[in-house]
Amino acid sequence: MEVAATNPSEETNVWGGGNKPLNASYGKMMMWFFIVSDALTFTGFLVAYGFSRFKNIDSWPIADEVFTHFPFLHGIDAPMYYVALMTFILIFSSVTMVMAVDAGHHMNKAKVTFYMLLTIIGGAIFVGSQAWEWKNFIKGEYGALETRGGQILQFVDGDTGKRVALDAFAASIATDRSTHESSNGIWFVGEFSLPTYSLDEVKAGFTANENLVIRGEKLNAKGQKIVLSREESLVKINDAVDVVEGANLIHNEYGNRLFADFFFFITGFHGFHVLSGVVINIIIFFNVIRGTYEERGHYEMVEKVGLYWHFVDLVWVFVFTFFYLV
Repeated sequence: MEVAATNPSEETNVWGGGNKPLNASYGKMMMWFFIVSDALTFTGFLVAYGFSRFKNIDSWPIADEVFTHFPFLHGIDAPMYYVALMTFILIFSSVTMVMAVDAGHHMNKAKVTFYMLLTIIGGAIFVGSQAWEWKNFIKGEYGALETRGGQILQFVDGDTGKRVALDAFAASIATDRSTHESSNGIWFVGEFSLPTYSLDEVKAGFTANENLVIRGEKLNAKGQKIVLSREESLVKINDAVDVVEGANLIHNEYGNRLFADFFFFITGFHGFHVLSGVVINIIIFFNVIRGTYEERGHYEMVEKVGLYWHFVDLVWVFVFTFFYLV
């Protein structure tokens, strides 16, 4: 049985690109496949976030009240300022990556080195900023109480409407306190550490301060959290069972606990991508210094990592929009 020989000219014209389908090298094609698959993963996460937020729209935390910190500006309300700065830095690093790729096309080693260094610095600042933001989110600022049904009760000044921290009014009661463990506590309740104040101390301090009222996590028609009267607050505080400080995967002083779950998962997943990109860029940076790509006669590797870096920046635009702006 004879097998027909393959015409070499037909092999070299597959998809019009020969051994480079769509006129792209194997490496760039694989990078595009990865980007498309990763984009679908992020899309699934953000769609799940959107559905959860829509279902709990009347109790979803307000971003302007959650992300109010700025380095070295303690006590100053700066809603979204630092997040906006982080976003600018990451987008600027994408611009420097474009400059590095362009310099590579012109075989300009000095400029590739310079712009790659700027890209690495921008990415490192973003990762560090995200870690700092996580620290503040986990630590919390004001504290709150949680009811048996999981509803968050926050404290505000009845005259100004501003949040009041627990340490501003909680009473000091001498009591023996210990963390819950399976051997000596309620079997379905576990604690890693004790809150700063006990529930009784918060209740006693609240009762003694007549200007304080409770603000629930539910929103009114104007998108503002509903503030109870003093009489309603005195009744509502009796429903509280736990003191909550900061946020984790179980409790969230800012409101609905799903917000914290999605925040940690999606921003953490994106942060891992940025950190990976920084590490890869550092490796490429040292290869550029060593002249590896000068010897190859092209800087295609810089272009491939550039595609990944632009993807990471674009994903952050969507994460920023979903979590902070909408």
